[in-house]
Amino acid sequence: MSDREYYQGDGIGLVDDKGRVAIPASLRSVLATNAPKANGKDGGTIVIGAHQKNRCLVAYDPGFVAILAERLGRREAENTRDDGEFDYNIKRRASSGEAVPFDGSGRFIMPAFPRFYAGIKGHAFFYGVLDYIEIWDPATLIATPDMPDVVKEMARFYMAEKGVAL
Repeated sequence: MSDREYYQGDGIGLVDDKGRVAIPASLRSVLATNAPKANGKDGGTIVIGAHQKNRCLVAYDPGFVAILAERLGRREAENTRDDGEFDYNIKRRASSGEAVPFDGSGRFIMPAFPRFYAGIKGHAFFYGVLDYIEIWDPATLIATPDMPDVVKEMARFYMAEKGVAL
């Protein structure tokens, strides 16, 4: 992934009734670099899907799909039994995703099922984890036991800036 930029940054976005939300600027610029539009205009495509383990979403540029497929194929191969069987859920857990367009200001419509799955309603917390972006309902993030305290505090901070205590 040496020719790719990494997703680092965080922020909160307001989600309207139709699921429209804006990607924070720091993450949007990496998305635009990793997957520039062929016509040179602003905006692009973001892939949104359910996280493999947590009740949140993952988001990434279309170029990451091939990297993800290669990683999952390797994981299947490493976990193949002597009889040739492997855990079919390796790819099932990680392959959900829907490509959606975003405009020059980073606004996109979060697909309905992923939004429902993650419990995202009025606010979405975006967190760059190098290869991809996690998108959380802030209250769900804070209630997730294995999340690092610093990430929970980021969500609390951004929500407090919006006048919402968690």
